[in-house]
Amino acid sequence: MNQSGSSVSGAVHVEGSKCFDRMTTIGLTGALTGNDISLASMSVGGQVLTLTGSTSGIGNAFAGTYTISGGCANGDHGTVAGNAVGVIRGTLDGTFTTSGGETFDMAGSINPGSNGYASASSEGSFEISGTANFGTSCFGSGKIVAGTFPSGSFMIGTSVVLTIQTDNGTFIFNGTETDPGGLSEIRGEYTVTGGTCDQSGTALINDDP
Repeated sequence: MNQSGSSVSGAVHVEGSKCFDRMTTIGLTGALTGNDISLASMSVGGQVLTLTGSTSGIGNAFAGTYTISGGCANGDHGTVAGNAVGVIRGTLDGTFTTSGGETFDMAGSINPGSNGYASASSEGSFEISGTANFGTSCFGSGKIVAGTFPSGSFMIGTSVVLTIQTDNGTFIFNGTETDPGGLSEIRGEYTVTGGTCDQSGTALINDDP
């Protein structure tokens, strides 16, 4: 979300809906009057999403209601609540478990953006870059390839994607930050392709800013 005077704009992605594709970026525009905010989306498949509620300022908690008019989800309505999510940064440590039950560790550092600054893309994602080292004989060092949704390494909401180019294949991690208001614990799944140790499994990564 971005604010310029009383004008507000932003981008959202909808997950878990039969009427919206999570890959589609939905633009929002609206106005902030005091603590009250109103936002309306562009038409997506004939559907227009409207949000109204209150906030103590852009970047803080939002609470209100939503309605959808037109298209597949016409007439859908309910409540909505949102919280600010910090972009991960600092040092990383992780434990990876292969589908065969073996484990190995990872340690690295991460920056929000290739230049160390966090700024949202037009799709609402935040670029991530950095380095990683793995405690396994399959691959050692790796570069966290900077990118924005839907490719490279980025954060969008609580979803984290890391694309790491190692010395023996490409490592892709997809995870979710489980406690965005506290310690940055990210749980998810990974795959490695293009080397001599192609594999997949689960992972737990901790971020210490």
